[in-house]
Amino acid sequence: MKASHIIGIVVIAVAIGIIIVTAGDASSYVTFDQAKEMADNGNNNSIHVVGELPKTGSGDITGIEPSIDKLSFSFVMVDENKKEQRVFYNEPMPTDFKRSEKVVVIGSYKEDLFVADKILMKCPSKYQEKTVNAGI
Repeated sequence: MKASHIIGIVVIAVAIGIIIVTAGDASSYVTFDQAKEMADNGNNNSIHVVGELPKTGSGDITGIEPSIDKLSFSFVMVDENKKEQRVFYNEPMPTDFKRSEKVVVIGSYKEDLFVADKILMKCPSKYQEKTVNAGI
């Protein structure tokens, strides 16, 4: 067997190992009900929940409660099944959080409170087309 064949086999084995390790760390998107059920069954892995922030008829976000020191905050999020859940985030409110169209919280349940370790946002302003007026 040539040395190049051995190196190729080793590279393939390392690639398969990396895929197996990262696949075990991946999680899927669930609803708050599914996340609660998973937590009740002893699954304390980080879970991804997708949702939106509730708005009033005039478009104002409701349910955001920053802490007194502004180093953490909690908010209400509505998942795809329209279930409202209070979420706690132990970091300052991300920039443009109130402008986000969709929110993904990554975390787990602690009793009846969903504690987010990370928040991902989809900001609509980044995806809007901007028209340039050339003044012609």
